[in-house]
Amino acid sequence: MNPDKFILALDQGTTSSRALVVNHAGEVVSSSQMEFKQIYPKPGWVEHDPMEIWASQSATEAKALGMAGLRHHDLAAIGITNQRETTVVWDRHTGVPVYHAIVWQDRRTADYCTKLRQEGREPWFGDRTGLRLDPYFSGTKLRWILEEVEGARTRAEAGDLLFGTIDSWLVWKMTDGEVHVTDASNASRTLLYNIHSGDWDDEILKLFGIPRTMLPEVKSSSEVYGLSTKNVPIAGIAGDQHAALFGQACFEPGMAKNSYGTGCFLLMHTGETAVRSKNNLLTTIAWRIGDKTEYALEGSVFMGGAVIHWLRDEMQLVKSADECSELAALTPDAGGMYLVPAFAGLGAPHWDPYARGTCVGMTRGTNRMHFCRAALEAIAFQSAELAECMTRDSGIEITELRVDGGVSRSTPMIQFQSDLLDVPVIRPENVETTAMGAAYLAGLAVGFWDNKEEIRSLWSEDIRFKPERPAGEMSTLMDGWKRAVERAKAWEAREEAS
Repeated sequence: MNPDKFILALDQGTTSSRALVVNHAGEVVSSSQMEFKQIYPKPGWVEHDPMEIWASQSATEAKALGMAGLRHHDLAAIGITNQRETTVVWDRHTGVPVYHAIVWQDRRTADYCTKLRQEGREPWFGDRTGLRLDPYFSGTKLRWILEEVEGARTRAEAGDLLFGTIDSWLVWKMTDGEVHVTDASNASRTLLYNIHSGDWDDEILKLFGIPRTMLPEVKSSSEVYGLSTKNVPIAGIAGDQHAALFGQACFEPGMAKNSYGTGCFLLMHTGETAVRSKNNLLTTIAWRIGDKTEYALEGSVFMGGAVIHWLRDEMQLVKSADECSELAALTPDAGGMYLVPAFAGLGAPHWDPYARGTCVGMTRGTNRMHFCRAALEAIAFQSAELAECMTRDSGIEITELRVDGGVSRSTPMIQFQSDLLDVPVIRPENVETTAMGAAYLAGLAVGFWDNKEEIRSLWSEDIRFKPERPAGEMSTLMDGWKRAVERAKAWEAREEAS
């Protein structure tokens, strides 16, 4: 493969679409980003317009190539990484979505998930999918569309509708409807895929009433799925957190990374063993390359960087994420205040869709510096809870944590994370690890890079944060956090009962 060519990585996220051009040295040559509209029809509901996602992703692709002075014939391959679990259903003939994309944060199917749990089905789902019964995942979202959108079930049963997570939707659009696929990592997040047999689970499909004809073909994470309309191989797909694990070169069991994006996602590589969590984490497919499937333990925090967006957009306390970090650095602590950003419920390890945002410990002296500090500390507290569970599940102590994502640029937050975990937290030189993971997977498929060892050599450390505060002090703060979380739990359910 000509090393003078480039890889195009498409990173379709929750709040923006991005495109990056990557060279053979693993360097980002150019990038473009475009935010798109967040739709909130009801409390707890979150939607996107799939056509706007497609338009924004297409625009960033064109701009990134233009900035690099390249055309599509200069590309060796395209890799895709995406917000996971977000659910799209569209007409296979017209390409028109039947409803907005229902976003992973959406909680509208919480009552149905509760009903299934009350029927004792949670272990049954967990054994097959490695997941929890939670509205986070795609399966109940897809069922909701079939049940609630007029005519959707009839059209689906007639074979006229297709389902996909965002990766499937993009590939279908990029190939002008010729290719309907997903990869094993994304499939493992749908609540419809048996991670042990490596196929859609017919019993789950029957329970949800989902025709198998709607589902994409499940492929490996690194292979040529087809050619784009610009005649470029589409050769890598992975859900965003799986791609970040790959981009951080966490190729060995026990290696862990945390991505601080809209949400926070801590993943530990467990090799070819699917470790069943006893501490409310998820067992997920990390990636499949060739015939080899590798697994990970995952903890998911729904509100990470999103809490900073809330401070900026709704509360208008800051004008940017950088200002939030700067203000937080001006105070050594949050003045005894805890902010629990359970705006869309709590993810791991609590899994409470009825929790809601809570702020406790405010005094007359509480100011916006304290709010900024509490917001950043909330991100670190939630991630530390995941790390505790991961160690108990795997029996492996995390000795270092590799980090990425936008909030990883916040020095006060990352330092606080290191203090909480009492281990070094390492930020790489290239924090675009999600997009890099997609690029590496695509490049491997077409021989642009030879193997994982070559990719490992491209990863390099930028800064290492070491613990600075006494463990006892951090333990006391962590206890306070857990008390605050208890006050956020089951808030909506209690309100309805009162």
